[in-house]
Amino acid sequence: MAKVYLGLGTNLGDKEQNLRDAVQKIEEQIGKVISLSAFYVTAPWGFASENSFLNAAACVETDLSPLEVLQETQMIERELGRTQKSVNGIYSDRLIDIDLLLYEDLVLSVTSASGAELTLPHPLMAERDFVMKPLAEIAPDILHPVSGKTMKGILDAL
Repeated sequence: MAKVYLGLGTNLGDKEQNLRDAVQKIEEQIGKVISLSAFYVTAPWGFASENSFLNAAACVETDLSPLEVLQETQMIERELGRTQKSVNGIYSDRLIDIDLLLYEDLVLSVTSASGAELTLPHPLMAERDFVMKPLAEIAPDILHPVSGKTMKGILDAL
């Protein structure tokens, strides 16, 4: 079993319920959620919106490969009503967003047969307070596989 860390976010509808629904589907389709952060209210990042976000992080034990986890998270997003992904750094309001942040200490960059790209660790995670706060809460001492810094150390540097 591998430990995978996921970032969750929502800024439309019943935000708390959106996160709870995502966690339930992650349990059903990816693996056992072994830790879940508090829910954090955050400002939109990378675009303007009147809607604040609710963000969280989860650690999941899974027997799926990284690409299979990516496929499942994208399926969960669609099941929960997300109709479009952010493309080329253009972000918009969303019912749910599930990002694959870390998969064990893997460093990789691949494209799936469906054309989905996966880079591990998530290339922007260390720049995003809304990712690092919940992640550092549940995994303060986990090392970033590229920088070698702890999640708490990365957060403190933000």
